[in-house]
Amino acid sequence: MPGETLRLADALVVVESNGVERPGDLLIVEGVVAGAEAAAPEGTAVLDASGCVVTPGLVNAHHHLLQTAFRTLPGTRGVPMSAWLPRMAAEYAAIGIDAELAGAAAAAGLAEGLLCGVTTVADHHLTWPRGEGAGLAIASATAAAAAALGARLAFVRGTAGDEPEAAAASADAIAEALLGDAPGGVTPGGMLQVAVGPAGVHSDSRETFALLGEVARRRGLRRRTQANEQVDVAAALKRYGRRPLELLDEWGWLAPDVTLAHLCELTTEEVDRIAASGATATHAPGCDVPMGWGVAPVAELAAAGVVVGLGTSGGGSNDAGHLLADARLAMQVSGLAGVQLPARDVLAMATEGSATGLGRPELGRLGPGAAGDACVWDVSGVADAGVADPVAGLLWAAPGRRPRHVVVAGRVVVRDYELVAADERDLAAGLGGLLSARRDRARAR
Repeated sequence: MPGETLRLADALVVVESNGVERPGDLLIVEGVVAGAEAAAPEGTAVLDASGCVVTPGLVNAHHHLLQTAFRTLPGTRGVPMSAWLPRMAAEYAAIGIDAELAGAAAAAGLAEGLLCGVTTVADHHLTWPRGEGAGLAIASATAAAAAALGARLAFVRGTAGDEPEAAAASADAIAEALLGDAPGGVTPGGMLQVAVGPAGVHSDSRETFALLGEVARRRGLRRRTQANEQVDVAAALKRYGRRPLELLDEWGWLAPDVTLAHLCELTTEEVDRIAASGATATHAPGCDVPMGWGVAPVAELAAAGVVVGLGTSGGGSNDAGHLLADARLAMQVSGLAGVQLPARDVLAMATEGSATGLGRPELGRLGPGAAGDACVWDVSGVADAGVADPVAGLLWAAPGRRPRHVVVAGRVVVRDYELVAADERDLAAGLGGLLSARRDRARAR
């Protein structure tokens, strides 16, 4: 479906990319950003952006949408990852993971993201029920939730200790069903992408990495994994006597098409290894910091030439899909890992950096030819009173800030702080009712 044509009028600032800003209008024609001097076609719809800063749509480079259904569980806050993983697994088993739950959790999580300015979500799905076709059903339900809301989705067929050949066959089937013959792992119009991603060397074998890598090579998919978290480093040292990045390099998983999430515990040599490989990174401070799992050395990575994106990770550790809030946190804690990051650099991580890791140069920017994904942030209220720099103020002021309007491919998907395609309360009630019924059944067993 082609994108729509829309003019965002009279913005205080349009942030085209990191370092390129201007006041005035933003014109999106058939879903694509037009040049600043282009004339709007007759009959173009107008969205008032006066008193607002317009940024590219935020790109959440690392989420686990299923965990939207498993937030603030007792025994999961501020605990070592070695305790957190089995606690989450027990809850998954009690509730039951299937397409119905995955679709309801994805709908709630994607809606939350849109309402917070996230126009693209990379969903690293790691928990799979047994049974032929179960994986495809979950992927299809997640993709359907994104399509219904008008969000872009990068569905990552992950693994966490799954049987390698079955995982690879499932990834292949998902790519075939969702993409067909679409090149580069992305559907025409760019609304849906498929990637592959083992959870990490702590849970997945060399064979799993190899077989999923083969699916990625054959189908042109991006590769993603998690590395150098608490349990990842400890497990790799115990099992292999080596650190995770050394294994990933040997297994062919340090390369320009690979994105590494978390990276909380890195040596200087490992930073240089990532940079030399061309791999990208994803910072997830909203997960790692409050859980006590560490702070990635973002400034050191960037100084070495590594492109860094931003992700929320899942509700089981973060409890929120508010990427701008996590950008604020990343900026605030960056000094603890070496160098205080400027607000614009962190905003660029949440847009351009994340999009680069997905291999999507058309996302995360608002220059001519970019995808027409935009957030309209009202900065005229008391939360921004006295702010000298409204772009920096997006992160420094108003911790719970939400955009007034959100646009995806020229379509308004959030208008005046409300979803256009659904009622968020209905989505919340649907997921809540499903969870309540399943917990009742679990207690009765």
